Amino acid sequence: MTMSKSTQPTARKRMVIKLGGSMLAELTKDFFANFKRLQDAGYELILVHGGGPEINQELAANNVTSTVLNGIRVTSKEAVRIVQSTLIGQVNPALVHHLNREGIEAIGLSGYDGKLLSCSFLDEAVYGFVGEIQQVRSELIEKMLDVGLVPVISCIGSTTNGISLNINADTVASKIALSMCADSLLLVTDTPGIKIEGKVQHIASLTAISQWIESGEIYGGMLPKVKAALDCLGAGIPSVQIVGQQLLGTVIAHEEVLA
Repeated sequence: MTMSKSTQPTARKRMVIKLGGSMLAELTKDFFANFKRLQDAGYELILVHGGGPEINQELAANNVTSTVLNGIRVTSKEAVRIVQSTLIGQVNPALVHHLNREGIEAIGLSGYDGKLLSCSFLDEAVYGFVGEIQQVRSELIEKMLDVGLVPVISCIGSTTNGISLNINADTVASKIALSMCADSLLLVTDTPGIKIEGKVQHIASLTAISQWIESGEIYGGMLPKVKAALDCLGAGIPSVQIVGQQLLGTVIAHEEVLA
């Protein structure tokens, strides 16, 4: 079920917040204070997380090699088992516990839970066991929000016959934001926004983003974040931001919105 903005109660505001894996061990009181501030302002919050450092540690401990291509982890059959056990068994419950401890009622979910994220292979020959989301079961997230819980979603999905697939966290966040008709998507990283020539760009138009990608000034792990932002804007989400722990950074929007 995907709701349109015209059918949503006007009083309900929704925001998807994606936490990069490198941020999880460094969350400060400021982050949780800003999180609560958004809740107090009336936002229903959905949290999506990665787990890069923890996954890298477990892969190394098991002598499994992994590379990154176009900002996406190339994931072998052996690696996807480690990714799955690390995200669902370690990273997700630790983050849920941290939120609960800070007074934020949260519940952990993976793509397996209630068939939340149904996937196909993105490109098995190139990326291995990496998923492309075909459907988000948004009514499951609706139920969590209805009882005042913050869904905390790890980036593992599966095919219809139960094959585990790793999914880029920025992609998960954008697909969930689209399916939930979110008012805003925040991508939280250790870099508070898009940096061009060493300076954070507080506002970025679609034209500027395209030029920076073409010139190579946006590259690596920032590429999937920016592409996720562009997908969401193209589908009608009003605001996409790439931010640091203060939840401030680069606002990406259409030219007419920024004018």
